[in-house]
Amino acid sequence: MKELLSGNEALARGLYEAGVTFASAYPGTPSTEVLENLVQYKDDVYSEWAPNEKVATEVAYGASMAGARSFCTMKMVGLNVAADPLFTAAYQGVNGGFVLMSADDPSMHSSQNEQDNRHYARHAKIAMIEPSDSQECKDFIVKAYELSEKFDTPVLFRMTTRLDHSKSLVEFGERTEHKIPEYEKNPRKNICTPANAYLNHPIVVQRLENLAEYGNDCDLNSVEMNGTKIGVVTAGISYQYAKEAFPEDTSFLKLGLTYPLPMKLIKDFASKVDELYIIEELDGFMEDQIKAAGIECKGKELTGEMYELNAQLLEERIFGKAPEIKEVAAKAVARPPALCPGCPHRGFFYTMSKGKDFVCTGDIGCYTLGSAQPLNALDSCLCMGGGFTVAMGMSKVFEQTGADKKVFGVVGDSTFFHSGMTGLAEIIYNKGKVIPVVLDNGITGMTGQQENPGSGYTLEEDVANVISIEGVMKACGFVNIFTVDPQDLTAMQEAVDGALASEEPAAIVTRRECRLLKRAEKPDGICKVDSDKCIGCKMCVKVGCPAISFKDGKSIIDHTQCVGCTVCMQVCPVEAIEKEAK
Repeated sequence: MKELLSGNEALARGLYEAGVTFASAYPGTPSTEVLENLVQYKDDVYSEWAPNEKVATEVAYGASMAGARSFCTMKMVGLNVAADPLFTAAYQGVNGGFVLMSADDPSMHSSQNEQDNRHYARHAKIAMIEPSDSQECKDFIVKAYELSEKFDTPVLFRMTTRLDHSKSLVEFGERTEHKIPEYEKNPRKNICTPANAYLNHPIVVQRLENLAEYGNDCDLNSVEMNGTKIGVVTAGISYQYAKEAFPEDTSFLKLGLTYPLPMKLIKDFASKVDELYIIEELDGFMEDQIKAAGIECKGKELTGEMYELNAQLLEERIFGKAPEIKEVAAKAVARPPALCPGCPHRGFFYTMSKGKDFVCTGDIGCYTLGSAQPLNALDSCLCMGGGFTVAMGMSKVFEQTGADKKVFGVVGDSTFFHSGMTGLAEIIYNKGKVIPVVLDNGITGMTGQQENPGSGYTLEEDVANVISIEGVMKACGFVNIFTVDPQDLTAMQEAVDGALASEEPAAIVTRRECRLLKRAEKPDGICKVDSDKCIGCKMCVKVGCPAISFKDGKSIIDHTQCVGCTVCMQVCPVEAIEKEAK
């Protein structure tokens, strides 16, 4: 049986076939679809959304300790959060096979930086595997578990956006059940005290030597000899680009096990070609090691150290072949991302945009778009949880300098559970003059509507306990907590004013479901402009709704986009906007 699958879909199938029984993740593009597809096998594999990537790694590693084959996945910045348990797991080893998938994002299609997570494998001293198409995503993840158990090591399974989301044919296999042994207490292996860690480090070093030797003659690495003039060492999606860009008589060493590098194999391959190229995306991870081993090669000086590669770029940068450019008459209009029509966050950001002495620190999620014009309501966006903690640092400096700035720290509901609660503790414990704001739209929105500890459902669609955001705030010590529907602009302004006036620690929770949720309340009508009343003041445009535009000096509302949230109606000074049945 063959199916056309994306890399993420194929990986989910491979996890099933590998006999995995436990999987945990925090959603993050481009990794999200792995668990969304794995849940179809819930009779055999338990899958869950964890509050954050560190928790996902720890619970998956706990499953490995209990003898199960376990898996966790995240986008590349998520591994920064999960690095703590991963590095120690490398010293302790595994019981059941343990694989962590890192989805890197060259060209930052949906990320705040462009880090190359291959360095984590070297830094943590663990094995790393990189597939190059969907079939290999399925096949290599099975081999990753065999490798993990054979060498007693966590395995980093590195993929990239293009591989995660592009599709190719995949041939299915059967599931191989992994028998979970009876648990046996083993403090020497599972408790990494300094004394044990000291004894473990030489084991880790020896393991890497054994893995490197294994890589010199394993089926994860393959040689394609087509000629002796040009040779290419490559891995992952870069192999596909290189196959297209280089001449037909080019020979290839395609690596699937990319850490530790099989240096004997590489040296042998290099000796058979006149000119050696290293083709890889982002950093010169392989190239630096190969050059350090005394092997002459070319790479990053030609291909560059930033952004996604493709076959055309390789042809241009290596062979000087200019791309064929065809002019088209129509020019695409620039369309920066914007909050969706009816987005519940819009009312909050519109309210904040009116306060000139406000500093509003933001976070990663849909609400990052509150920084865009015309709302222009956010001052920063660093990382998940940073909405609260960056605000704290700024407010302390404003206190020191006497600056008259009111500081609001903003996170979403999913981010609140991910890394916002420690920020709350920071604000209370260190007496911060910060008003924390949680924008609760009932879902993990930006990554595609995944459940979280406040949504009421699990990944497997079971009803779950809802953790009260206000309850957590109260337990931390916030006294005045204002819960408000952000699409009621009068109530939203009153909540902001009330929090600013409070002499006790105050916080705000805006609560309205994302309009894209299947279970969200359906709109009872849409908004329409009475052109005779419209004076062309453009106040409605200032709310930043994509459904609103101007024509012939008058506001118009696209009825195919409007969901009847009435925010524009509330800001119109002449009542030219009214609601009508849809």
